[in-house]
Amino acid sequence: MTLKLIPYLVMNGNAREAIAFYQKALDAQLLFSQAFGEMPANPEFPLPEEAKELISHATIRIGETDVMFSDTFPGQPHTIGNQVTLCVSTNDKEQATNIFEALKQDGEVNMPLQETFFSPAYGIVKDKFGITFQIFTEGRQ
Repeated sequence: MTLKLIPYLVMNGNAREAIAFYQKALDAQLLFSQAFGEMPANPEFPLPEEAKELISHATIRIGETDVMFSDTFPGQPHTIGNQVTLCVSTNDKEQATNIFEALKQDGEVNMPLQETFFSPAYGIVKDKFGITFQIFTEGRQ
């Protein structure tokens, strides 16, 4: 079982620029990058043409630390002050569930813990202190 805490930066359409900046300034390595246009299509939420090149998810490594990025999903507000969250990453679905349930006590669920195309258990919760956590389960279990 693994457990990691990863900073997650939500950008306002400039994630590619930020990644390039950190690659140069901090000698960061790009580990993964996916645009919204590369995600599986969802007919219920058609993606605007201008959003297809925006980053849906990327990971860079700075020294020994991973940092995740995305652009704000098209149509969603980008709120200054909410652009940094913490991603709790585990390879154990039961552990992800326990962490999610603990963090939501007296907090607010932004996205219920659920299976997605990229994770067997993913959800977003703001704890009682106002800190937003993304709970991510690695792999397909």
